[in-house]
Amino acid sequence: MKDKIIKVTGGGAYKYKDLLSRKLGVQVDKEDEMQCLIKGCNFLLKNIPDEAFIYQRHGNPEYKFQMTDPDVVFPYLLVNIGSGVSFIKVESDTKFERIGGTSMGGGTFWGLGSILTKAKGFDELLAIAENGDHRNVDMLVRDIYGGAYSALGLPPELIASSFGKAARSSQDRDSGTFGDADIAKSLLITISNDIGQIAYLTAKLHNLQKIYFGGYFIRGHPMTMHTISYAIKYWSKEEVQALFLRHEGYLGAIGAFLKGLEEEDVEKYSWGEYTSWGENYAGSSGLASPKTATQRAFARRLATFDMLELDRFAKPLVTCPLLLDPASYFPDTEDLTQNQEAREYWLQCFEEATGKFAERAISSQPSKADAEQRAKRFTEKFIGRVKDLKLNPCAYGSLTVRSLLDTREHCLEEFHFTDVYSQQKQVENEQALKLLSSRLEEIDALSDEGDQWLSLVEGLLAGNVFDWGAKEVAILMEASQLGFKEALDKLQGRPWLIDNFDAWLQRLRGPPHKCAVVFVDNSGLDIILGVFPFTRALLKRGTNVILCANSRPVLNDVTYNELTILTKRVASISKDISDALINGHLLVMESGQGSPCLDLRYIDFDLTERMKEYNTDLVVLEGMGRSIHTNFLATFSCDTLKAAVLKNQWLATKLGGGMFNVVFKYERACKVTSSTPDPR
Repeated sequence: MKDKIIKVTGGGAYKYKDLLSRKLGVQVDKEDEMQCLIKGCNFLLKNIPDEAFIYQRHGNPEYKFQMTDPDVVFPYLLVNIGSGVSFIKVESDTKFERIGGTSMGGGTFWGLGSILTKAKGFDELLAIAENGDHRNVDMLVRDIYGGAYSALGLPPELIASSFGKAARSSQDRDSGTFGDADIAKSLLITISNDIGQIAYLTAKLHNLQKIYFGGYFIRGHPMTMHTISYAIKYWSKEEVQALFLRHEGYLGAIGAFLKGLEEEDVEKYSWGEYTSWGENYAGSSGLASPKTATQRAFARRLATFDMLELDRFAKPLVTCPLLLDPASYFPDTEDLTQNQEAREYWLQCFEEATGKFAERAISSQPSKADAEQRAKRFTEKFIGRVKDLKLNPCAYGSLTVRSLLDTREHCLEEFHFTDVYSQQKQVENEQALKLLSSRLEEIDALSDEGDQWLSLVEGLLAGNVFDWGAKEVAILMEASQLGFKEALDKLQGRPWLIDNFDAWLQRLRGPPHKCAVVFVDNSGLDIILGVFPFTRALLKRGTNVILCANSRPVLNDVTYNELTILTKRVASISKDISDALINGHLLVMESGQGSPCLDLRYIDFDLTERMKEYNTDLVVLEGMGRSIHTNFLATFSCDTLKAAVLKNQWLATKLGGGMFNVVFKYERACKVTSSTPDPR
């Protein structure tokens, strides 16, 4: 640790600076608390999807996550509740000010709670408050008037006087009318109401519509969030809702961390307004389940620490410029936090598949003696995550098939399994390359343009069948019972489940598209016999093509590095591909992603620049992950093709079809009419 520097902030920075320096042998730099808080909050809102949420105690689910457009984060009010409370108006990354506060904060709750109850600490005080009934201590409107005071619009359950009943009878506590839990509950509500009312009035005075709450007082505790949410809802007459942050306990620490990084090398660690970081689900702690938080919170916080792990992306990520309305874009077709049937199915599905992935991980590293032990730890970690999500589906934001796939990949990477299908992909690529010439000759032999394009589309779809992430297909592939011809034979006959082929063919009779961006899926037969012939046909029409592959490996999806090599090898077989590559009509680029799905809020910056430079007017989304699990409902400002084969029986049934049914969805360019609110 010698010659190392630790950045610290907050009250503890001053109290423990010398102790840290002496014990750890490091230089300790104190950073301004307010600056760190704002820097950390802005960072989370811009980089972490589903960071902000509304808490609805009796809702299903309890957490309702809010989409945050990185371009419209400001202005907002940050209510930081520590020992006291600060109200901070934030207008930009660099412009903010403390515009108010109150001394009635977390310190008040803890201090008075210690005097009035036998609770031994802050968390125990919150835990007993959960079981209390404030009505035994607080005086309600009904206690004074026998019911509602209708003339003033005061409901009977409204608190008229906090702790009012305690003042009326000194004998009540001794007689057991109220106890410690009731006192703690009343105290929590009293302080939360005070903070909520002042926060709302402050926001209204400064014309601020968004109020974020953070600080030690909250820390994701359901009862605290409920009381603050109720206060804001009441005082604003339901015009404003309290917003909370999944990682609010890390605001100051993140801000201090970023200050240190910027001092070391601002260009290396930050790209200004662009997203450059992402949450690692394997290393981070999730939100506690509202159903179990009370029983576990006190013991858990004594025994361990909550954690936040972040991954830094190699390049900046930005929103796709071809989305019709980025502000309303939500990538996932199904939010599993809201659909219990779907949630139970997919969690069970992922849990049951874990053993196969562990076996694949071991076989991918035959020379590593510890591979089996690491695979066992991966299994334990991922199964543990699945069990946590069964308890609280909202632990890491909106639960989706995409987030489950990402979580599994993060867990594999944590135990150093980074590309478990690498060998399989190499074998399949070599086999597919041997078949490419005959496939191209077969297509060229068709004299009718319609027949040619139907063959090209069927080839694109047949190639997409070869997905090691689909259980039913993986069984066939393991048994060597699935080749390209067999995949063609398995395809649903026309009319397909979603069949816009005729509309696509009609469009092809018009002028060529200027540029097509194709987000590709699997290695092997998919990319080589499906995508490349389709790409070649677009190029021959005079359309520029950008092939986009994942930046990072996942399943048997082709990566950017692999696709770069494959394209050169295909160019040695096809003159059309070779000429297009040489003349700049065919580009291979990375998407910035490492998932079988596709979140168009975060794609490679350079890719978006080429999209604009080449006047892209066609987007092709290939595969179940990129066009069914995500983006099925997405709308674009250009033409789109969404092509996939349904390889999951449950999903096929939900869409009204069967196994190997075809989705070929062609949509013409749309125009923005209005911004649609988040459907969640």
